[in-house]
Amino acid sequence: MSYARSIIQPGESIVAEGHLHWIGYLPAAVIAALGIALLVVEQMAQADRTVLIASGGVVFALAAISFLRAWFKRWVTEFVITDRRVIYKTGFISRHTAEMNMDKIESVNVDQGILGRMLDYGTIHVLGTGQGLEHLHRIASPMQLRNAITAR
Repeated sequence: MSYARSIIQPGESIVAEGHLHWIGYLPAAVIAALGIALLVVEQMAQADRTVLIASGGVVFALAAISFLRAWFKRWVTEFVITDRRVIYKTGFISRHTAEMNMDKIESVNVDQGILGRMLDYGTIHVLGTGQGLEHLHRIASPMQLRNAITAR
């Protein structure tokens, strides 16, 4: 059961759920692409088979570690909007949570660069009276989530 679902109060309902965007997997894809390019160059240069296996194994391991790290971060991060509050949770063993009641929210800002606009991800800033939630980076569909917060 997710953290947010476990702390929902009686009568409270989830309006929207946010997730980290798949762009977090991009470093793993770049490492894998560079590894394939390296293997092609080594093959064309007729490198020793041991060198091919060693370099391919190292690059594959780096890509796999990068992919697993991005997957784990996406898995342990929750951003939930209920009809009463905004909930943000990250972490697995060491957990960090932040919540803000809807009546305390003053504004919601969204930052998107050109790539963020094209791929529909961005940073959400939830600002409240005297405080704000952390900047939520690389959130998928940030405008939809902003609208879910401000529609209340």
